[in-house]
Amino acid sequence: MISKIKYNGIEFKVDLSKPIDISIPMRAGEKSVSAWYVSPVKIEPVRTESFVGSVKEGGSVNFRDIMFNPHGHGTHTECVGHISKEDYSINQCLKQFFFLAELISVQPQSIGEDKIITKEQIENALSEKETDVIIIRTLPNDDTKLRKQYSNTNPPYLHHDAAKFIRDSGIKHLLIDLPSVDREVDEGKLLAHKAFWEYPENPQTDMTITELIYVPNEIDDGSYLLNIQFASFENDASPSKPVLYVIETI
Repeated sequence: MISKIKYNGIEFKVDLSKPIDISIPMRAGEKSVSAWYVSPVKIEPVRTESFVGSVKEGGSVNFRDIMFNPHGHGTHTECVGHISKEDYSINQCLKQFFFLAELISVQPQSIGEDKIITKEQIENALSEKETDVIIIRTLPNDDTKLRKQYSNTNPPYLHHDAAKFIRDSGIKHLLIDLPSVDREVDEGKLLAHKAFWEYPENPQTDMTITELIYVPNEIDDGSYLLNIQFASFENDASPSKPVLYVIETI
């Protein structure tokens, strides 16, 4: 299904029948991706004395309780409410769902015990391109990211100068295939989050960060149409499903 779209004065064609899902599915059990020391996702039938929410067990319908943490159990999109004293929800902050996005691949630099994505790497990868969204794929890259247990591993992260550069470039939405833009253990400084959202000086309520995505290697770096889908939680973050579409400029 080929559609013609005009976005910020740019006209292009996109085949909406060929979505590229870059989210990580949320599964019950220990084989799902996990971070921040959370217990595994639980998806269990509701049980009472007179009812079981499992057709396999004789129930009339499947009717399950789900217990998860949006930050620790897969792809999620968060707003400034993640770090603010004020209550901001992703459902109120994100009101637009289609964007032009730039996918880049970066190999974090080893600095001491850490692996860090630097401002210079982001600047070089963007090459002065103007975009609303940056999608960062870290290298090396393989499908172990779909089930990796990140807790207590000191994963790579984004230097706060890189986060500030992204914000100053006019980018509103940042997607990354790591559990956080910040260091796993940073004494609560959250430097990259704060730099991107300009918090607390000037909170950017219309900007979002999406973490724990996975972009397969066969997807080339470049420009895409991005659709961010998420559940309408009145919470700082929600499980989300970012979807890319290849674009052809007219």
